[in-house]
Amino acid sequence: MSAFILPYVPSEHMGFDPHRLERLTGAMQRQIDEGKAPGAAMLIARGGKIVYRQALGELRPGGPPMRDDAIFRIYSMTKPIVSVAAMMLVEEGRLTVLDPVSNYIPAFADAKVGAPNGDTLDLQPLARPITVQDLLRHTSGLAYGFTGVGPVHKLTKAAGVLNPKRSLADNVEAIAALPLMHQPGTAWEYGLSTDVLGRVVEVVEGARLSDVLRARIFGPLGMADTAFFTPEAKLARRADPFSFDFMTAAGVNSENQTTPPKFESGGGGLVSTLPDYARFAAMLAGGGAFGGARLLSPRTLAYMASDHLDARVNRDHYLLWPGHGFGLGFAVRIREGLAPSAGSVGEYFWGGMMGTTFWISPRDNLFAILMVQSPEHREYFRTLFRNLVAAAIL
Repeated sequence: MSAFILPYVPSEHMGFDPHRLERLTGAMQRQIDEGKAPGAAMLIARGGKIVYRQALGELRPGGPPMRDDAIFRIYSMTKPIVSVAAMMLVEEGRLTVLDPVSNYIPAFADAKVGAPNGDTLDLQPLARPITVQDLLRHTSGLAYGFTGVGPVHKLTKAAGVLNPKRSLADNVEAIAALPLMHQPGTAWEYGLSTDVLGRVVEVVEGARLSDVLRARIFGPLGMADTAFFTPEAKLARRADPFSFDFMTAAGVNSENQTTPPKFESGGGGLVSTLPDYARFAAMLAGGGAFGGARLLSPRTLAYMASDHLDARVNRDHYLLWPGHGFGLGFAVRIREGLAPSAGSVGEYFWGGMMGTTFWISPRDNLFAILMVQSPEHREYFRTLFRNLVAAAIL
């Protein structure tokens, strides 16, 4: 189990109002008392020091108290980790962001765009190949089956391309056979891009995604509890929501995987803990290095955390907050206003379907993490957390 190795400093020494941080604790406790989640764990760090950490409520409904080392399903907070792995390969000259994905997965050379025509889809050829950059910034045209009700969404959901009984390689071959929602590079469409990116990483490295992540990221950073499964010996630490109905309806696998799975989802398969993800976030906030391990150069990380959606890209999507663009693995704040929470330009972040979230604020030299298992209330928790953290900064 990994510990919080960042030093603790009283919040008032780092530009926070401790009474306002108490409001954050109280507000989160009220949500738990009202039945929005069994429990939550939170952390705020500034200048490489922890200024706030709380574990509230229960680990699971009717279970033991929430604990610092609780293991959470982080779902799409897997995506930034896989994106970092891909960019490490870019730094080594083994991959470039402009490479066609078909260089690594030939089936994508035959991809088609599905243009709605009444009750049918007209399959159109690609105007240009899908690139690695498209996968990183979600402009590949690939969709999820649960983020809409259009014909491509329905086909994607029916295809079951996140099948736990198939390998990542086999699921990605099935993804390549699906029509795209948009021509590559023309629209931000949240979908299966990072699962495909995970397969690209496998092909380049010649190893399973779990082995790559363990060797390149989890091992060097000391992320001992982050994996695609939770061993039986650690299962008592797993956090659970009140219900899995929301996830089941979306067709997302929520079972407690206790052995290495056949399918390692680069888009949403990991479990992690607050101290583990704090190490990853500290690496990002530290310009690509943490605890003596450098994963990326500061220039590469700044490139990833910049908006990569130009004026030609339609960014009108309910999952991309107003006032934000998207970089290579993260949403990026480009305006002070419009968004549902306070913040600063240059912040970058992402979250998971169960409600977990994190963000890095270079301007404030800060990162914050919320771990919670409440899919029905995920946006409410994220917005509340961000607003109350911002309100405590002096």
